[in-house]
Amino acid sequence: MVRSWFVLLAFGTVLIACAKPKVAPAPVPSVKVVHDTVTVRDPELDKRVSRLELQLLARDAQIEDLQERLEDTRAEVVRAMAKLQTVASRAQAASAMAEAEVALQTMKTGASADPPEAAQVTRLVRQSATEFDKANYGGALYLANQAKMVSSGYRRLGVSKEGARPGETPFAVPIKLKTTSRGNIREGPGTNFTVSFTAEAGTSLIASSYADEWVRVSDDSARTGWIHQSLITRP
Repeated sequence: MVRSWFVLLAFGTVLIACAKPKVAPAPVPSVKVVHDTVTVRDPELDKRVSRLELQLLARDAQIEDLQERLEDTRAEVVRAMAKLQTVASRAQAASAMAEAEVALQTMKTGASADPPEAAQVTRLVRQSATEFDKANYGGALYLANQAKMVSSGYRRLGVSKEGARPGETPFAVPIKLKTTSRGNIREGPGTNFTVSFTAEAGTSLIASSYADEWVRVSDDSARTGWIHQSLITRP
């Protein structure tokens, strides 16, 4: 009996010795996920933003121009009132009316379609003729001068219909600009056009129109060309 117990005990010891020890599972390394932010630019949206910025520039310049015209108008009114005190001559009024009529015909001849300013000049010329028939030569002279002022403002734009590029839009009034850095002035609105000349930073320019992100400009030496919007700003 005792021998049987010894046999069982020895057999159990052998089983315990042969049993494989349990191996702890290897730790799983933690994975950190990094999300990168990718900015996708829309070329059409960029063009729209550029056009809006240029239109804003044009609007600011137009407001300045209207303010200047208002000051000119006030000066004209003062001069007209002074002439009324001394009674403006019939010859003076007739001469101014003739000059206004010539300016109006020049505007209509130089454009493929009547510009908006032509309607305003036409109205002023007719009003001047009406006052002239009433023998109000001072009033006729004032209105004729107003007509000439509007027509001269139109001629300052100097936008040629024949040389216009596809999609080119003229500004309502010339815009004073300056370059923010050294940049190329090209023969057309795009980097594929030949460089006409190079403008240094701070160069004064006058803009007359734009096409997409390119602006038609001229410098103090009357050189003309196109410059990218990113290279210019208002003084």
